[in-house]
Amino acid sequence: MASIRANARKVLCIGRNYADHIAELSNARPKQPFFFLKPSSSILPPASGPVLRPTGVNLHYEVELALIMGKTVRDLDATDEKSAMDAIDGYAVAIDMTARNVQDEAKKKGLPWSIAKGFDTFLPLSNYIPKTAISDPQNVELWLSVNDEVKQKDSTRLMLFPIPRILAEISQCVTLEQGDVVLTGTPKGVGSVVVGDVLKAGLRVDGKEVDGGRIEVEVQEKGGPYAYKET
Repeated sequence: MASIRANARKVLCIGRNYADHIAELSNARPKQPFFFLKPSSSILPPASGPVLRPTGVNLHYEVELALIMGKTVRDLDATDEKSAMDAIDGYAVAIDMTARNVQDEAKKKGLPWSIAKGFDTFLPLSNYIPKTAISDPQNVELWLSVNDEVKQKDSTRLMLFPIPRILAEISQCVTLEQGDVVLTGTPKGVGSVVVGDVLKAGLRVDGKEVDGGRIEVEVQEKGGPYAYKET
């Protein structure tokens, strides 16, 4: 698992890829896929410590299917599904932690919101899931619970933009390199967590939990000099 973080030169994240999630945050539906970046230093491997909540941050969870790239690709054709899927080495479950108040302020002021996504520990990942464990990544159930209460549970069939289109759009702008991590969007049900909460997440194929796809992580206070202040 440590090799995912070591080999990820970048983490690319698709935004607003599930209609109900767009609605719950009152965002506009995109006409084409768009993406943002998280630093690879935000990756939190399994059993490597808690998610750390910076002082003053309204911390939100977003469960996602992560793609682990197996080769370097650029300028993929969105209609060439085979080339897109062949470029994927495996999968993981991811929780895209977000400093929502930081992001909301930045968006209102037209500022970049990298900081809202990029704090250390803001990307818990499951263990690596081999491609053989997921025959159709567009037909898996993602789930996330907080203190054993299920908050998110939906199928990747609900993606607005399927995986080949996602990889094509990214690769036409940014070269995807071996080891890069691509997050494919989150379904509805995102919400906040506080210090002491325990997040669990995973995925199911045909109703069965996939081995290696579990995340369990506690939220703790970060401490240190950072505290959220209006920009």
